[in-house]
Amino acid sequence: MSKIAFIFPGQGAQICGMGQDFYEQAETAKEIFDKASEILGFSMPELCFEKNDRLDITEYTQPAMVTASIAMMKVFMERTGITPSGAAGLSLGEYPAMAAAGVMSAEDAIRTVRQRGILMQEAVPAGVGAMSAVLAMDGEKIEEVIAPIDGVQIANYNCPGQIVISGKKEAGAKRVLPLNVSGPFHSSLLEEAGEKLGEVLAQVEVHTPVIPYIANVTAGYVTDAGDVKPLLIKQVSSSVRWEQSIRRMLEDGVDTFIEIGPGRTLTGFMKKIDRNAKAMNIEKLEDIEKVKEALGC
Repeated sequence: MSKIAFIFPGQGAQICGMGQDFYEQAETAKEIFDKASEILGFSMPELCFEKNDRLDITEYTQPAMVTASIAMMKVFMERTGITPSGAAGLSLGEYPAMAAAGVMSAEDAIRTVRQRGILMQEAVPAGVGAMSAVLAMDGEKIEEVIAPIDGVQIANYNCPGQIVISGKKEAGAKRVLPLNVSGPFHSSLLEEAGEKLGEVLAQVEVHTPVIPYIANVTAGYVTDAGDVKPLLIKQVSSSVRWEQSIRRMLEDGVDTFIEIGPGRTLTGFMKKIDRNAKAMNIEKLEDIEKVKEALGC
């Protein structure tokens, strides 16, 4: 019997039309999108399904991604009967992972990331910070190279051969492949945003995980509800230990990873982390039948 984990992509995977077929053909998904509209005061279907300039703006991207990912997950679970053995998400994706683990309601996850997006958007003046991918270089070597550079740190350990660094532009991050993001996320420049997020989280009810989920900050399982909020506060300015998180689940016997959300970014990372692990994705309604067939359920 396969041991299955759900994994969720982060900011940058958003695409116009994400979740539209779920919304139009599955009542469960429609309810989640419509509830998001009610909570946030703007049309989530319009944001996600119609071409606009807002979808790539952090304060809108984050609730849009989380809404779409949770809607897809709920429909997938409903139509397959699959409950995962664990969950993880890359950066923003940790929020739908927590929804999968029963730690946070869909409504609270959507509401929280809207505020998280605003805080991250406002944290650093435009043009001051940046993120860049460093390709084909070992993580330890990158740590050594950037250690003397004030204001630059590793933001993401994605997979072997792909590390993302973040920080002040003038500190040297522009020398490698720049990423099209609006700020130096997962760097010390976001510490104040993390503290402000703590004030938002103070109003959010969290629960003990019903299935294990992994925190980006530690690449370890969260088993105590009391640890959830401190880790989310740190997550905004800390490195995302994605490769380490996947390796932890592999060590625990997870052999099948289902990426839920737009794109195949995490499925691509999986091929570089462990080619023997089974990885598939759900981004269209038709993908559910393909996954069911692959899993024999």
